[in-house]
Amino acid sequence: MGITFPPRLSLAQTPTPLIAIDRISEILGGPRIWVKRDDMTGSAVSGNKIRKLEFSLAKALEEGCDTIITCGCVQSNHCRTTAILCAQLGLKCHLILRGDEDSEVDGNLLLDRLAGAEISFCSNLEYQQKGDEITQHWLQHYQDRGGKAFSIPVGASDGTGLWGYIAACEELKNDFARENIQPGHIISATGSGGTQGGLTVGNELFQLGARVLGMAVCNDVDYFVSKIKQDIAEWQQWYSPIISPSFDSASLNIHVIDDYIGPGYAQATPEIFATINMAARLEGLILDPVYTGKGFHGMLDQIKQGCFDDTNDIVFVHTGGIFGLFPQRDQLGLS
Repeated sequence: MGITFPPRLSLAQTPTPLIAIDRISEILGGPRIWVKRDDMTGSAVSGNKIRKLEFSLAKALEEGCDTIITCGCVQSNHCRTTAILCAQLGLKCHLILRGDEDSEVDGNLLLDRLAGAEISFCSNLEYQQKGDEITQHWLQHYQDRGGKAFSIPVGASDGTGLWGYIAACEELKNDFARENIQPGHIISATGSGGTQGGLTVGNELFQLGARVLGMAVCNDVDYFVSKIKQDIAEWQQWYSPIISPSFDSASLNIHVIDDYIGPGYAQATPEIFATINMAARLEGLILDPVYTGKGFHGMLDQIKQGCFDDTNDIVFVHTGGIFGLFPQRDQLGLS
């Protein structure tokens, strides 16, 4: 199917590999598990965010912006990726981070600072109550100084960022043809909704024939169903000139499981850390406690329950997050 894409920068190392992890698959005795290695989209910019930012940053440059403002938690993969890409592109980056200004300079925060990002800190409550106001303040700040800033939402999850994983589905179509497989399910961790939204639309556009399933790492099913539908509606509204009028986004089903969130965002249970250890030792697959560890653990538990017995193959989209592992090293039980 020929899809027309909006302006896009070539920033990610793609296509990423699709590999089978047969030792874990054999232990579980369910479908064969394939991993789309989007933790290999780059080095310091590894993970899923770079796919979205190829489109978001292209839009910012097209509008003549010289500064990027975005937000996330102190250990945000999205903020780290944005900071490094801005350095590559010669753009100023201003991060609004939810968390303590005295947070240890480790993991993603270390790379934010190394890349020269301007950082403002706020509490979670302050961001919930005044997030838009804070962003508007900084947009006006740069305008008053003769610049032009562009705001990218949390996780680059909006109508523009959705294109990242719509495009990734074209890769998956080629992957499936090369391996001669027809996976029944495509699974990913869901944190801001943009990856799952893009996969859901792309699955339909490229006729992959799979069921896209998100393992929530925060918030509940109702929140993500609403958020993803909102992003898809925004995508269709913003890009209606290049989207086929026959595409029916209202008919798309959003599937989310919220059973593996644990105590909350970026907080993982001992079972999650056990899964992280197991994946590393059996497959050399490095997961993190914020996103992929929860998503992968949830997938394994669903396999044990027989939820994917309707197919021979399933795909886990590894969305990266390795740098978020380091600040939680003490919970890995390593001597």
